[in-house]
Amino acid sequence: MKLSKKQARLRRATKFRAKNAERGVERLAVHKTSQHIYAQIISSCGTKTLASASTLTTKVKNGGNVEAATKIGAEIAKIAKKAKVTKVAFDRSGFKYHGRVKALADAARDGGLDF
Repeated sequence: MKLSKKQARLRRATKFRAKNAERGVERLAVHKTSQHIYAQIISSCGTKTLASASTLTTKVKNGGNVEAATKIGAEIAKIAKKAKVTKVAFDRSGFKYHGRVKALADAARDGGLDF
């Protein structure tokens, strides 16, 4: 039986979460739609959100482009520093590391997060 694209993406994302839960490291989870991008830092046990940012909460003219992702990456890094989180695992939720996801990760690294 062949999996749909969404089922395959969800399976890869679940595998990543299970692997990093064993390591005991917070994770920077990213979700994107055609109009918005969301980022949140989740505790190592997976039960608590430590920091979050999205194009809905920040003043961004168009939330579906690389510039917006860069702003969200910088914003999540700033919020994470306030929450005293410096080391995270990057959970791209099965999305390709390209375009907006890459821009968000690069901006978060520049903001001081260690992947």
